[in-house]
Amino acid sequence: MAEFSLPQNSKVGTGTTHPAPGGAKRTKAFKVYRWNPDDGKNPVVDTYTIDLDKCGPMVLDALIKIKNETDTTLTFRRSCREGICGSCAMNIDGTNTLACLKAIDDVKGDVKIYPLPHMPVIKDLVPDLEHVYAQYRSIEPWLQAESAPPPDRERRQSVAERQKLDGMWECILCFCCTTSCPSYWWNGERYLGPAILLQAYRWLADSRDEKTGARLDALEDPFRLYRCHTIMNCTKTCPKGLNPAKAIGEIKQMMVARR
Repeated sequence: MAEFSLPQNSKVGTGTTHPAPGGAKRTKAFKVYRWNPDDGKNPVVDTYTIDLDKCGPMVLDALIKIKNETDTTLTFRRSCREGICGSCAMNIDGTNTLACLKAIDDVKGDVKIYPLPHMPVIKDLVPDLEHVYAQYRSIEPWLQAESAPPPDRERRQSVAERQKLDGMWECILCFCCTTSCPSYWWNGERYLGPAILLQAYRWLADSRDEKTGARLDALEDPFRLYRCHTIMNCTKTCPKGLNPAKAIGEIKQMMVARR
């Protein structure tokens, strides 16, 4: 299990156990990380045993069922339930993923659920993403061009130019990759991490963007880009099947090519 950002000098203890409802024949235990910054207590892991015959197939379905029927204080993010918004990113069974895409039946034994590792925790399964969003803003993730657009149409791309963006535009900024990266754990204040660098390369690879030089200048730093050591955790954990490590490698090649 990955290490988590917990309150200083705190330990994760054993919390409340909620048994299965009477008459349940097919059950599963969910061990969920709980921490409330307002009660002054250390984090605990609560256990909820639910009736799988009255629950949807995904881990998010189980969390919603727990909140609706067992413990209304359980706090987590969720929105689309379709693997599009990235809101329900968390660590499930030791892997960063989306709760809406993780099938309960894919987990052997108890389902262990923690917030994304190495991020400050706001409450329970909700990480504080303020820092990574600030890093995202720092790369100026929008099309930048000095030339005027055509007066009667959009800025066009060839099919080949458009295909270069495949594998990048699909990123939903869930930050499963960034929070699985040891280099980011150690240098997160200065290293941009795989999610942000994937987004940076998305604009570097866009044929319509005319700020390639400035974008590369902004990444030319011992930490912002070069703390990547190709550990590949990012690519392994991405719930969308993307390859941030490859994008980072492409940026490094662009750095070498312009020297």
